[in-house]
Amino acid sequence: MAMPQPSILHAIDTTGPGGAETVFLDLAQYLTLDGYKNIAIIKGAGWVEDQLKSRGVTYYVVNPASMSAFSYYSSLYKILKKHNVKLIQAHLLGSTLTYSLLSLLLRIPLIATLHGRVDVNPNEKWIFIKNKIMRLGVNKLVAVSRDLAAYIAHRGLFDVTNIATIYNGVDTKKYQKTNSHDIRKHLNLDERAVLIGSVGNVRPAKAYNVLVDAAKKVTDLESNVHFVIAGHQKPDLMNALNQQLDALDLRGRVHFIGFQPDSAAFLGQMDLFVLSSSSEGFSIATIEAMATELPVVATRCGGPEEILEHGKTGLLVAVNNPQALADALLTLLKNLSLQQHLAQQGRQHAIATFSMETLLNQYRVIYLDTMNHAA
Repeated sequence: MAMPQPSILHAIDTTGPGGAETVFLDLAQYLTLDGYKNIAIIKGAGWVEDQLKSRGVTYYVVNPASMSAFSYYSSLYKILKKHNVKLIQAHLLGSTLTYSLLSLLLRIPLIATLHGRVDVNPNEKWIFIKNKIMRLGVNKLVAVSRDLAAYIAHRGLFDVTNIATIYNGVDTKKYQKTNSHDIRKHLNLDERAVLIGSVGNVRPAKAYNVLVDAAKKVTDLESNVHFVIAGHQKPDLMNALNQQLDALDLRGRVHFIGFQPDSAAFLGQMDLFVLSSSSEGFSIATIEAMATELPVVATRCGGPEEILEHGKTGLLVAVNNPQALADALLTLLKNLSLQQHLAQQGRQHAIATFSMETLLNQYRVIYLDTMNHAA
């Protein structure tokens, strides 16, 4: 029987929208090598599966929760053999651990991309054993920022020579300002209302409680400013934020509008962008905002320091500091020439440094080099 066409497998263990998931999808769809096809394995239904369908990527759903450990690994083994997988690209801790074991068993080279410090949390259960498995199974580790790479190396998890830094990239051509007022209409706002946007799922690391406190300081001084936050909402965290909004009388000025499937359409209607996170491995949303030509204010939370140059392509402020965040936003609101300067320089930098083409070329080099060394 003839050997099937060789494949590259892309794997992730999360199912909802996010930065890591977007990179996973972009690599599975766009990173092609001559003579190889791409397949994907995910763990359940959701946004990621919907995206794989719409992008035309061949995929399998294998859910470990519905079978024993043996049958789970047996199912993965059969898929890898059926598609003659020659390289595995895993994302995040869970998939990296799973495919480290399969890489060791089948001698298939593994590239693992970690997207934040949460992937190497020292308080993770059985972290010593998990780190050992990763070190044995991973041929090349990719970190999405120099800060994350340095943290991983400092912790002694991987040798610095075996860590590559590849910044997340976006299709910068998709992002631009629009004349649409759909969001303003939806929120019953005046067309002249100034919108400060933020993108990211409601979770602790996004520090939206800090953003709400900053919004109070801004809206007390600027009567026509509104904050619009797009992202999936966790009920317990959203309940706490709603209580905070009520206590500060901000219900009509801060709007959590849920997940927006088209980030370009959302950002194109904003006037400024703000990132309030306490921790970020990188920040795709910040790149998207820069590509849209929005002036950006972001916290010094890890990734943004490698994205923005303070005073040139954006403004950087301390984490967990509502006053600093508010002061930076007020500075921009009162200085249109500074807004324009940061927006223009930010867009140029995003196109030159964080394009999809740059991302794909850097991964392609690592794929080929890893397979050549494994041959």
